[in-house]
Amino acid sequence: MDWFFLIVAGLCEVAGVAAISNFNTKKSVMNLLYMVAGFALSFFLLSMAMKTISMGTAYAVWTGIGTVGSALIGILFLGESAGWKRLLFIAMIISATIGLKFIPY
Repeated sequence: MDWFFLIVAGLCEVAGVAAISNFNTKKSVMNLLYMVAGFALSFFLLSMAMKTISMGTAYAVWTGIGTVGSALIGILFLGESAGWKRLLFIAMIISATIGLKFIPY
């Protein structure tokens, strides 16, 4: 269950980052609330996951999900570059994040 919490925490971080982008484009109370809610839920779920997953592994996976998710949102919805080098390094982050699941902690 802790790995589920960690994955959802990473997705909430992505939602918070996307809300920052929306807030910068259109300043509204709703965009601000989405941002705060995304990060608050993300931190709460991260702390739940860290009850059994080591801090280093949990934080690396959490930031990896946030980094990849934010980059993919930028590529898919914001017109950011999807060059092969960028995609290669995103794939490397995904590989390293998955690899952390298989090492003892």
